[in-house]
Amino acid sequence: MDAFIAVTGNSETNILSCLMARSKSVNKTISLVENMDYFQLSHSIGIDTLINKKLLAANNIFRFIRKGDVVAMTKLNNMNAELLEFIVKAGSPMCDKFIKDVSIPRSAIIGGVIRDGIGNIVLGSFKVREGDRVVVCSLPRSISKVEKLFL
Repeated sequence: MDAFIAVTGNSETNILSCLMARSKSVNKTISLVENMDYFQLSHSIGIDTLINKKLLAANNIFRFIRKGDVVAMTKLNNMNAELLEFIVKAGSPMCDKFIKDVSIPRSAIIGGVIRDGIGNIVLGSFKVREGDRVVVCSLPRSISKVEKLFL
């Protein structure tokens, strides 16, 4: 079996089922965890992916609140930071610019750029083009400035 998904209504059952699957050499385990107290623990004991309906709903709400063409967004647990993925539009301050020439806030960093389906770890000499998908890690205080780079 390549993957095991546990989505019963009981977080403990889901976690234990995934651990049992892991012990039987299942490559990927996914568990629905409603109890946030178990969330961090589940990651540390070897469950690959955790699903929490409240966090999924919150992430989708944030995507609609954010400006710019945000295609993905998540909050990093225990770090007070957010990962945002933007699509570069023609005419935006990022379009056709080298990363070193754009005023990115100090509390934000470009984690990578996806161009033509290929992920790139980028440096200052990388030129961002229209249609690129840019992944940014940012502290909350800089998100509005980062969004303006992609409007």
